[in-house]
Amino acid sequence: MTLGVLAVLGMAFTMFAGFWTDWLWYRSVHYSSVFTTTLWTKIGLFFVFGLLMAVAVGVNIWLAHRLRPPLSAMSMEQQSLDRYRMGIAPYKRWLLLAVTALVGLIAGASAAGQWRTWLMWVNGVPFHQKDPQFHLDISFYAFDLPWYRFLLGFGFAAAILCLIAAALTHYLYGGLRVTSPGARATAAATGHLSVLLGIFVALKAVAYWLDRYGLAVKSSDFKATGEWTGLRYVDANAYLPAKTILFCIAVICALLFFATLWRRTWQLPVIGFGLMVLSAILIGGLYPAIVQKFQVQPNEQAKEAPYVQKNLKATREAYGIDDAEVTEYSGQSTTKDKTKLRDDANDAASIRIMDPNIVSPTFQQLQQMKNYYGFPTNLDVDRYRTEDGKNAKDQDTVIGLRELNLAGIPKNNWINDHFRYTHGYGAVAAKGTEADLQGQPVFTESDMPSTGALGSYQQAIYYGEKTTTYSIVGGPQKEIDYSDNNGEKTTSYTGRSGVNLDNPVNRAAYAVVFNEPQILYSGAIGKGSRILYNRTPKERVEAVAPWLTIDGDAYPAVVNGRIQWIVDAYTTSNGYPYSSRTTLGDTTADSLTATNNNRTVVAQQNQVNYIRNSVKATVDAYTGEVKLYQWDTKDPVLKTWMKAFPGTVKPKNAISNDLMAHLRYPQDLFKVQRELLTRYHVTDAQTFLTGSEVWQVPDDPTNKSGNAVPPYYLSMKMPDQSRQAFSLSTTFTPNGRDNLSAFMTVDAEAGSGDYGKIRILKLPTSTTVDGPKQVQSQFNSEQDIAAAIKLLKGGDSDIEYGNLLTVPLDGGLLYVEPVYVRGGGLKYPLLRKVLVTYEGKTAFENTLGEALDKVFGTAGSTTTPPDTGTTNPPTSTNPTVQQALNDAQKAFDAGQKALQGPNGPDWTAYDKAQKDLKAALKRAQDAEAKAGPSTSGKNGSGKKS
Repeated sequence: MTLGVLAVLGMAFTMFAGFWTDWLWYRSVHYSSVFTTTLWTKIGLFFVFGLLMAVAVGVNIWLAHRLRPPLSAMSMEQQSLDRYRMGIAPYKRWLLLAVTALVGLIAGASAAGQWRTWLMWVNGVPFHQKDPQFHLDISFYAFDLPWYRFLLGFGFAAAILCLIAAALTHYLYGGLRVTSPGARATAAATGHLSVLLGIFVALKAVAYWLDRYGLAVKSSDFKATGEWTGLRYVDANAYLPAKTILFCIAVICALLFFATLWRRTWQLPVIGFGLMVLSAILIGGLYPAIVQKFQVQPNEQAKEAPYVQKNLKATREAYGIDDAEVTEYSGQSTTKDKTKLRDDANDAASIRIMDPNIVSPTFQQLQQMKNYYGFPTNLDVDRYRTEDGKNAKDQDTVIGLRELNLAGIPKNNWINDHFRYTHGYGAVAAKGTEADLQGQPVFTESDMPSTGALGSYQQAIYYGEKTTTYSIVGGPQKEIDYSDNNGEKTTSYTGRSGVNLDNPVNRAAYAVVFNEPQILYSGAIGKGSRILYNRTPKERVEAVAPWLTIDGDAYPAVVNGRIQWIVDAYTTSNGYPYSSRTTLGDTTADSLTATNNNRTVVAQQNQVNYIRNSVKATVDAYTGEVKLYQWDTKDPVLKTWMKAFPGTVKPKNAISNDLMAHLRYPQDLFKVQRELLTRYHVTDAQTFLTGSEVWQVPDDPTNKSGNAVPPYYLSMKMPDQSRQAFSLSTTFTPNGRDNLSAFMTVDAEAGSGDYGKIRILKLPTSTTVDGPKQVQSQFNSEQDIAAAIKLLKGGDSDIEYGNLLTVPLDGGLLYVEPVYVRGGGLKYPLLRKVLVTYEGKTAFENTLGEALDKVFGTAGSTTTPPDTGTTNPPTSTNPTVQQALNDAQKAFDAGQKALQGPNGPDWTAYDKAQKDLKAALKRAQDAEAKAGPSTSGKNGSGKKS
């Protein structure tokens, strides 16, 4: 008994611990209202529907028992059941209670899972748009119909359970007979069961009526277009009237069942029920098939065109692509002036040659500093304001955070993993459009602590994409903060994030939740200790806003002196009439999500037919503070959730200018829209039905994953724009072919007047313009380029192709692809060449400028060489500094010589030269720092030594 009591207490405390720690966490992030609203909604639904089900089943069992015939009237068959009746007689009340409690618990648990459906129904706001068939507000389909369907399902379950329970009770007590001669049921049993059957048939009538509206959001296979949502000709002209007729028949049939209370015979209701089943087969199944076969198929396009037009309009509206601007684009330049073309190439785009999906190992090698730091597999692209002489401009920047990597700490144990090594440190950023002469990134923010263009900011990173374990901070145990030339610095967390562990109840609860008994008794936990968990940005936003769908890629930005993770979040619906459905997990997958584990897809199997990027969220990398900002001020789904969870979402005008400068159009929404636009770029039903204008998203030609090419962020200028804008772009090819059919961009610069504007350049079908796969094949097959690549590969080196960027230029299309080499003694890729092609002319040169010059045959009239670092030997008045700089110059020259060896690059010599260069520059920096700023010289390019 003692063991049993302890087991029960242990189970009770385990359940309590889960509940208590959840409450503590929500209170710590100041979203306790989300926890309480969700909790009370679930509890309310559980008890209301659990009680309804229990009462319904219990009353019917009690009524069946009450209506039992007297024992003298029982047959021999029923007398054989005496032993069962006698066996349960002493326990019948407890048995009744147990049965009703069981069905009540099951029904209540099922109803509690519908908390989202309930909140959307009770808080729903109108769309102020009507569907084209029934002329009801779209909110009826998005918010009301799902709740009505749940109620209907609950009613069916209750009716069936009550019918089964009543029938068994009547049989047990003699109201029903199976083998005995004479009447099979008493009059009381007949009346009771007939009423229950009448309720079931009445619910079926309601189902037929709701099915009429369900046709507007029903999915079906349509040979001409694939999966289809909404009414087609056969639905409007066969199924819809059939459902109305079946509704009327079901109502009559239900009345016949109710009439047995007076007639005491099942003859008429059974006949009526049989007619209803036959009608369902003939009217609901056979008749629509005849209409489809003999009316629709002989002239399908003409019959279906009006309904396809409705689907086109609804789908484009539901996915926010109705304003997509499609423009004819020749694909061929008519400009003969090569100098002008070369100048226009500079203005067309800030071409990014630093691929954030390739250079992470380079960041890791050059800026990791310690093994217990790490960068994500995919870095991010952002914009930062930089000073260029007297002018300030936005620079496309590749940025990553130096996050904690527990696998790299010197010794893994509980104290090190959870107390001493608790956070990463600093951001590292590089220009996206430049590389230095060694092919390395030109860093604008680097070193430890990080310094550079990002200014002063809180550099400790307690919350990040790689931070997946808990840490206990703020107590007696000091944490490793960062390392510099003077050794490791320690710190103690001063933020108010996390849950306080001063309380022994809290410690016991977390010991259970994390299955770690040491949390309960460890001396490393003391006054002020706090436990941090749920530390990835995605986890935190999902927890405080469980009604949002989260984008697969959070990205960091330095905002107002703090590192903020920016998370895009979506409101979705599956109930937009006539809008075609898409599976988010499929449409957001590409070559990056297939090969890298930190870039995830959205809601893997979540099917939707309405989506809006309605919320921009931020997560502070130091405090973990989560803020939700309303972005789409017109979205009725967001308004509904804001009504359900008041105060959780801040208004749009609360977004600061500094934060606004880093907000961007989300990639996952863009990928969903581009997938829809492969078919829904046309607005004419006849063209849509023929399928002649169907496009596809091409596979990524730069790798062998076989997945779609990812969209790319790039500052570029479309033909109708007067200046470059930060954009997200992609390409399309015809279905089943490799030539280019269209180029698509969206203005990704938040705060601009054109933010979210989709532009599509449609190539003519009468001419052929090379698509990404063909361009890549052209690169690989050209003899000189193939020979040069073979030379670069020499030994054990590997070639890695960067993002294949497409830029519209004077009627033609400019393709640019950086080429990286990883091999020899190097563990990271370096930019070695740049591939450029324009209208059949291809160049493979060391720099982007050289490649553009070769393609256009001129250097242009305004071209200035890119800033690639020191061009002339730097000078200094300090002899120690000067000697170090001279050594650096020698090491640099030795590295260049190693790259240009007669038998190809000598990577071993190059690696040694790089180490010598780094050491010499470090000596110069240390000597200059000791001497003070007066000794700082300037090099030939005007930059400080």
